[in-house]
Amino acid sequence: MLHNRRILLGITGSIAAYKSALLARELQRRGAHVRVVMTRAATEFITPLTLATLTGHRVYSDFTENKDQGLWTNHVDLGLWADVFLIAPATAQTLSSMIAGAGDNFLLAVHLSSRCPVVVAPAMDLDMYQHPATQENLAMLKSREVSVIEPESGPLASGLDGKGRMAEPEAIADWLESWFAERAPLHGHHVLVTAGPTHEPIDAVRFIGNRSSGKMGYALAEAFATAGAAVHLITGPTQLTAPANVHEIVEVQTAQEMFNETMARFEKIDIAVAAAAVADARPVDAADHKLHKDQLPGAISLEATPDILAAMGAQKTPTQFIVGFALETDDGLRSAQSKLERKKADLIILNTTADAGAGFGTDTNKITILEKSGKTHNFELKSKAEVAKDIVETVLNTLQS
Repeated sequence: MLHNRRILLGITGSIAAYKSALLARELQRRGAHVRVVMTRAATEFITPLTLATLTGHRVYSDFTENKDQGLWTNHVDLGLWADVFLIAPATAQTLSSMIAGAGDNFLLAVHLSSRCPVVVAPAMDLDMYQHPATQENLAMLKSREVSVIEPESGPLASGLDGKGRMAEPEAIADWLESWFAERAPLHGHHVLVTAGPTHEPIDAVRFIGNRSSGKMGYALAEAFATAGAAVHLITGPTQLTAPANVHEIVEVQTAQEMFNETMARFEKIDIAVAAAAVADARPVDAADHKLHKDQLPGAISLEATPDILAAMGAQKTPTQFIVGFALETDDGLRSAQSKLERKKADLIILNTTADAGAGFGTDTNKITILEKSGKTHNFELKSKAEVAKDIVETVLNTLQS
């Protein structure tokens, strides 16, 4: 759930600041983009150079970039950039200042102007943490929808032993994973995505197939996973790396295998996306061994393969949502509209090989989305990752309406 998340890491003046370097590294290891804001007190415990080296980005700690030239740092932009503002460690002083609405250092100014959610990971000595003022401040922050990652118990810098240690970097990263998952729009939903081509055997080495790379289906699987869904990816033969955070990946070869695996799961699926380029026909008599050149038939008799989209449309319940694809060689609107109605889908994604950069084997796509309600959405040429996000957003908007 941290893949491609934008995390603004705030560091305040605590000995626990040394953990923030490990935290930044752990967040990045899980795929997050990290920027760092530090108070001046924090720079006495760990240098901005350390954090800048680890994240690959400058560290922000002052309102001015160059006092001689009068250049200032835009604290508002940071709050707009981030998906979450994580202050770890958060000292008792910082918590108190947040309650008061203070803006007398750069980190606090970012807090006041942030539109993203704010999370704090307190770090202080035992008695400071237990003090009624600190507990009231934490309660007040929670009432303002600031989330609190509870500190851990153990040896403290003062020599005492008790609650007040900032949670370990791995524990904070785990907490954020769960936090993002619970707030994701498709949390608790199961999504099935078919992807790639199918190979219909002629003999043990030859097959009928198509030029599908599987890139669109894999991008969709990752986009739905990022939206919080448990994704079941049924994939034909591809050369692609498995997408991140997918719940289940099932590899198949033929249309019949894809049909069997899809329909075995369909009853428990909330959203199904038929992005695979399934072969429409297969050889009637496939040899189980390699045919030598002089044994190859002069003609190959074909029979229809199972229609996965139509089968899902025929069995779907009112709570299930189905998305199909239509690849055409012209504008294809009439054909896509017919497919939408015949297959009882909720959305059809139309793309055409007539558009440069769209269709099989490319990293980009240009689509038109047709809704069952009659609405049509046209999109410009984009990367398949961006197209996948557009499709997920359209699915969410359609479900909400």
